[in-house]
Amino acid sequence: MSNKKVHNAHIRTRLPALHRALIEIVGVINRPERDQALLGAAGLPLERALFPLLVLVERLGPIGVIDLAGRIGRDHTTVSRQIARLAELGLVTRHGGATDRRVREATITPSGKDATGAIDRARATMAVGLFKDWDKADFDQLVRLLGMLAEDMTRPPEKNA
Repeated sequence: MSNKKVHNAHIRTRLPALHRALIEIVGVINRPERDQALLGAAGLPLERALFPLLVLVERLGPIGVIDLAGRIGRDHTTVSRQIARLAELGLVTRHGGATDRRVREATITPSGKDATGAIDRARATMAVGLFKDWDKADFDQLVRLLGMLAEDMTRPPEKNA
């Protein structure tokens, strides 16, 4: 038996455990009370549904509504209304796209950047509490492996993989 077949068999054997862990992580991340705790720790009176959009605009902006909607699994009309609300709050600006003026893009404002900075500080405090008992090498390996997974997952799936 070739090494590739042995490797593929090993992957198939371990996939259920990986899948369960990812489902658990995504489930925890998506819990409304987690977002509320983070917003509370950051001292932000922001509607919970707006929080992930604000962070994505800061990290990825300028970014269009369709792209944002795809990234968070919401309808683009809902995201458009939520981005309009963030603009009303002075946290983002909306403008025509750089390459296609018909595309509406959102960009973070200085107030929005201050808000995401507060979120980042609150998230760091929570993460330090979560990982405080982890061995340094284990934590570093987790960061490295999750980076690899994220990079590989952003590539289009191979045909006949």
